[in-house]
Amino acid sequence: MSETSNKSLEKRTYGTELGFLTRAVHTGNDVDSETGAIKRPIVMANSYELPYDPTDLNWSEAGKNLYTRNGGANQQYLQDKLASLEGGEDCICLASGVGALSGLFFALLNTGDHVVFSNVTYIAVYRLLTELLNKKFGVETTIVDTTDLEAVRAAIRPNTKLVHIETPGNPTISISDIEEIVRIAHEHHALLSVDNTFASPYNQRPIELGADFSIESLTKYINGHGDAMGGAIIGKKEYLDIIRAQSQINLGATISPFNAWLIMRGAVTLPLRMRQHNSNALALAHYLESLPCVSFVAYPGLESHKGHFIAKKQMPGGYGGVISFGLKADHDTHNKFVSHLQVITSAVSLGHDESLIVFLGENDERQYLYPAEFHNGFFRFSVGIEDEADLIEDIRQALEKTGLL
Repeated sequence: MSETSNKSLEKRTYGTELGFLTRAVHTGNDVDSETGAIKRPIVMANSYELPYDPTDLNWSEAGKNLYTRNGGANQQYLQDKLASLEGGEDCICLASGVGALSGLFFALLNTGDHVVFSNVTYIAVYRLLTELLNKKFGVETTIVDTTDLEAVRAAIRPNTKLVHIETPGNPTISISDIEEIVRIAHEHHALLSVDNTFASPYNQRPIELGADFSIESLTKYINGHGDAMGGAIIGKKEYLDIIRAQSQINLGATISPFNAWLIMRGAVTLPLRMRQHNSNALALAHYLESLPCVSFVAYPGLESHKGHFIAKKQMPGGYGGVISFGLKADHDTHNKFVSHLQVITSAVSLGHDESLIVFLGENDERQYLYPAEFHNGFFRFSVGIEDEADLIEDIRQALEKTGLL
């Protein structure tokens, strides 16, 4: 890297002495030295000019602009921003949230290692740890209710290498106490990784609570516009160097320059969007809880939520934009309700600017891991940034047309 680009790297790296909103705007950005543009350009090249004598280069080395699978300019800018926002030492951005999760597990775990993980997690984590890594590579795994600290402690073995939690958990919105689980994991010389996707670094920063890794599906809140995929692992450089070498370069799940640029752009407005997601979701949760036709509402901002006081402690920015709820209705009536929604869209994913809802039926293979109220089918509702009154009215009119109001 040239002297000029080294100075530029120092200029675009902002420490925690500046506020979250300021870092969201400025970190990773700089004036383009060639054009004078005040926003970083998209560098679509997949290869970079080599030095005069390239024979001493390590072709599998990260941190040098050699080949975009080793790391590219837009990826680096985004990594700088996310490390700052998460309060971490280093960051790796990969092609998807699942790419980040599998990259972490692949690089850190060996045959005979043991992993304790949350009983409520993204489906890919469930498959990776109960099927793929377990059966293919001999990694031992234990599923545990990580909202129960004694259950976490009891699940630890002498060969436990990693504890992986997801909080809030997908899709039941369970809350695990990060600081307490850090204490348990570190007492037993295990590492702790936290999937922070449902919270985003605006609401919750696991690294600052002592976790070794924070994982984000950048596809969700950090991008925020439903138009790009990416994933990130944030943590200490000593571990991320291993993950970068093994999982980025040698597995090749590299984020594209265009997606990195889109997510970089989206991240600038993360604080503003999260304020609206948080505010809307809390209002919608209260509204849903007031309806006699609603069987349950799971949202950590409600005092009725089992994990409310832990969430209040570790989510100072707010409680996120995802609500799970059920109706006192049969399977088909749940689908009829969705068919009458006009503002809220029936689609998977979450963290988009628009509100999304998905009906999860009674046949989920992980139903046995969920609380009883989830067993009759339920909705996962990602509340967007539309007008609160319009979202409430959309639910009201859909329930009325379905015959539930």
